[in-house]
Amino acid sequence: MRVLVIGGGIGGLCLAHGLREAGVDVRVYERTPARADWLQGYRIHLNPDGCRALHRCLPAENWAAFDGAAGSDGGGFAFYDERLRTLAVLDRELLADADVADLVARHRSVSRIRLRELLLRGLPGDVLHEGREFTHYEHTEDRRVRAHFADGSSAVGDLLVGADGSNSRVRGQYLPHLRRVDTGVLSIAGRFPLTEANAAALPEQLRTGAANVMPPRSDWMFVAAWRAPEGTAAASDSEDYLLWAYAAARSSFPAEVGSRDGEALRELVLSRIGGWADGLRTVVAGADPATVGAVALRSMPTLHAWPASAVTLLGDAIHNMTPMAGIGANTALRDAELLRDVLVEVAAGRRELVDAVAGYEHEMRDYANRAIGLSLDNARRAASDARLPRLAFRSVLRVAQAVPPLKRAIFAGMGT
Repeated sequence: MRVLVIGGGIGGLCLAHGLREAGVDVRVYERTPARADWLQGYRIHLNPDGCRALHRCLPAENWAAFDGAAGSDGGGFAFYDERLRTLAVLDRELLADADVADLVARHRSVSRIRLRELLLRGLPGDVLHEGREFTHYEHTEDRRVRAHFADGSSAVGDLLVGADGSNSRVRGQYLPHLRRVDTGVLSIAGRFPLTEANAAALPEQLRTGAANVMPPRSDWMFVAAWRAPEGTAAASDSEDYLLWAYAAARSSFPAEVGSRDGEALRELVLSRIGGWADGLRTVVAGADPATVGAVALRSMPTLHAWPASAVTLLGDAIHNMTPMAGIGANTALRDAELLRDVLVEVAAGRRELVDAVAGYEHEMRDYANRAIGLSLDNARRAASDARLPRLAFRSVLRVAQAVPPLKRAIFAGMGT
């Protein structure tokens, strides 16, 4: 059995390692020869599900390198009002409801660039094919799949896996009716250098963990600290910084907001948070304009069943979601692990290919729909100008903070 993976992102590369470790013939086709120039150097949070998937799929040396490069994400996260007054603080052990002694299934934080560098490591030239732009596929007479590329070449395999991101060409041909929807939310994000002097000037709430800022009506802000692990001084992610993201209804911004440069976007956010805590204004004002950008948040709708075939999808190609739940990468890694497991059964002769793909897609849709729903609800709640629901949620947070058993009942397991 040969598996063709279109796209060399996090999910596709994790799948390739998992299949290769299991002795399955796999080929990855990636159109971008430069490996990191299109990736923002922002961190991603990997939860226990994501870390388990990486551990099961990666060779031991790759896992060891990842474990050494990933920072601890043990600070949990908290909800504050716009003056940084506490609404609720949630530690990671509460969210994961997991054994903190488990050295694999714990929370970690790593930059996107660094993780992808580690996933590229160890894939030989007969597995990873760079500079190959996928155009379309066709089914062959012997029930296989032929992938065609822009340079006129092609490749034949038993299964074609679309791992080619949110604008997936594989999905566009295979499930043309399934399109991303505009959430009506715009996010402006940037990076604040976390030098020793800068850190000393910030309140404790912004120096550790992640902060979700909820004013009483609309809008929302997220601030999270990235501290590079020791020994990464020469790496691409060696600088400490705070990532901040401000989100609001797209209709509340000027029409031309998407064409503004980083400095103008930074000033726009500052004008909208004039009454907020000084610390929040400091991280926005101090952001490097080169790191500030605006993006309209989009999401896949609820996924409904489709007939399984010798073509399937994983990661953003099938369940692209807003970043408002922080679980997109973990869901892609979970896909890779699950698909790897069912394909190993096919390679061993214990299962038919299409039946295995159907099983993967059924389970994937179940957890993907939950993740899509959570991130979409969070995005819409952040941009809503309905005062009553926001005040009600803030009240629930305050009560939960005051009554620990209630907080555990509400939030336990949410971060897995």
